[in-house]
Amino acid sequence: MSLLARLFGRAAETEAERYLRNKGYRILARNERTPSGELDLVARSGRTLVFIEVKARGTSDYGGAVAAVDGRKQMRLVKLAAQYLAQHRLRDQPCRFDVVLCAGDADAPAVVEHIEHAFEVPRDDLRW
Repeated sequence: MSLLARLFGRAAETEAERYLRNKGYRILARNERTPSGELDLVARSGRTLVFIEVKARGTSDYGGAVAAVDGRKQMRLVKLAAQYLAQHRLRDQPCRFDVVLCAGDADAPAVVEHIEHAFEVPRDDLRW
């Protein structure tokens, strides 16, 4: 991944975090490491724990935020979320997965799309 792409990704995560805070989310973690990878953002919205995948794109073409997180990526996010729940000893925690798509460039990414409940996960898949 090029330096420019990494900078754009970081700027998008910062913009997504700001956007979510303005919507009342409480950000708990950014770039949270688990044994299998990294979660972009972990937040609380009310009593619900929200795992947020941030996608940075130069344009909002090609299907937007939902298309950016295909079935394979969803399975990976579920695994990462289950590891997060186990690491933090969170049982029977209401959870959901959101996707935020930021379009623009490294100088000015703009949040253009936030999908709450981007995909459904059987509750048993998130238990430890």
